[in-house]
Amino acid sequence: MKVTSLADWNCSIARTLEVVGEWWTLLILRDAFRGTRRFDDFQASLGLARSVLTARLNKLTEHGVLERRAYSEHPPRYEYHLTEKGRDLFGVIAALIRWGDQWAPIPAGPPVVFVHDTCGNITTPVLTCPHCHGEVTPANTHSQPGPGSSPALAEQSR
Repeated sequence: MKVTSLADWNCSIARTLEVVGEWWTLLILRDAFRGTRRFDDFQASLGLARSVLTARLNKLTEHGVLERRAYSEHPPRYEYHLTEKGRDLFGVIAALIRWGDQWAPIPAGPPVVFVHDTCGNITTPVLTCPHCHGEVTPANTHSQPGPGSSPALAEQSR
């Protein structure tokens, strides 16, 4: 079976991958978090074909991850800004950076580090529980069917 879309899957990961699952898309988001806004700047940073960049920016805009804002009328030129929905992908980008630094490192060390603006220290973002503020790890969590679960998944969990 050839899968052409994950949009209708009853899986949060699959539906997210439908929007941000292409590798260029994640690199565009990485650059957007670093402050890149303009098409030519994305292209210069990534070196990808204009048609590919256009398609990815259009998809991110259509899904409300980026907002396109005009900065020139003649000729028409636009900047791309992260929306609230886009900024909420920070944890995904941070997790990919953390994983890459741990499991696909380069000899010179991490190419980018996070500095916590509040205290000025270099930090590594971690998942924390909003209730007890403890770290969330695979060792201290489990999943269970939620309210949108399919009947088959709910049955498997019994």
